[in-house]
Amino acid sequence: MGVVIPLEESKNKQASVKPLVDLTKGDMERVNQLILSKAGSDVQMIPEVANHLISSGGKRLRPMLTLASAAMFGYEGEGHIKLATSVEFMHTATLLHDDVVDESDLRRGKSTARTIWGNQASVLVGDFLLGQAFKMMVEVGSMDALDVLATAAAVIAEGEVLQLSVAKNMETTEDDYLSVIRAKTAALFAAAAEVGPIIAATDKASRSALRSYGMNLGLAFQLVDDALDYGGNAAELGKNVGDDFREGKITLPVILSYRRGTTEERAFWRQAIENGESTEENLEKAFALIGKYNGLKDTIARAKHYGTIARDALAPLPQSAYKSALLEVIDFCIERVN
Repeated sequence: MGVVIPLEESKNKQASVKPLVDLTKGDMERVNQLILSKAGSDVQMIPEVANHLISSGGKRLRPMLTLASAAMFGYEGEGHIKLATSVEFMHTATLLHDDVVDESDLRRGKSTARTIWGNQASVLVGDFLLGQAFKMMVEVGSMDALDVLATAAAVIAEGEVLQLSVAKNMETTEDDYLSVIRAKTAALFAAAAEVGPIIAATDKASRSALRSYGMNLGLAFQLVDDALDYGGNAAELGKNVGDDFREGKITLPVILSYRRGTTEERAFWRQAIENGESTEENLEKAFALIGKYNGLKDTIARAKHYGTIARDALAPLPQSAYKSALLEVIDFCIERVN
């Protein structure tokens, strides 16, 4: 059983994504309609697989970042709807591919597409969604936005390959781990936030501010996710606590506990992770060692650090409801460990 690590500072008001949801509600309804339309196909299996994941209850945080970051600079066109949908399709495609690579059986509490339709269908439908995403990017007509999102797609794929290269290797360093999550998770957050000011034709400083915000929010988001795998619950995670351990994933709580441990304890981690001996008994021992060496507490401290960088990135921008909502999202992402 995991150890839940509370935040050191308690706040009277729990942070929420609701302000961002409320501000983008009208545009998100249009995004959701476009998602359903563009996920359609005469090939019956494509909408079945796509809608299985699309309708599974994700917060759609990434497309909301695109909508909010365009609106906060006064954008009044239609391109943000297509770009936000493209961002969500890129994310969905990544999840479909991830579940195949990781051999995952659960996603957001539901059976993964690969367990229902098979690995081949999951990969190919992911490719279909990526194709639809790039068609919409081209329709928007912004070469800069296309460049940012296309670059993110390449970086995400690089992150997947990098994660494979360090998988089940206990000599993985914290820098290696950060390189993986910067590519796999943070790159899409950064791109989603940056394309808003791009199509709003604002200045380079504002564009850089939103990119930095998205990148550091993404790092904080993933660090908290990885902490929750050892200190959350199944309802929060949409998967079983300890699944990262069972799959042999090298995340920061494990890296810190391994490097701070005794020779005997490091031998345990190699046996459990590298040799795949991820029994429930070993999971309990992993929880104990992560607790002993402050693996969760220090992972959350890293998340707070990146959250502060994200907050500082937006500091020079004029005050607005959108800016306030984006700042509250930082606190929301980190407070999930409460």
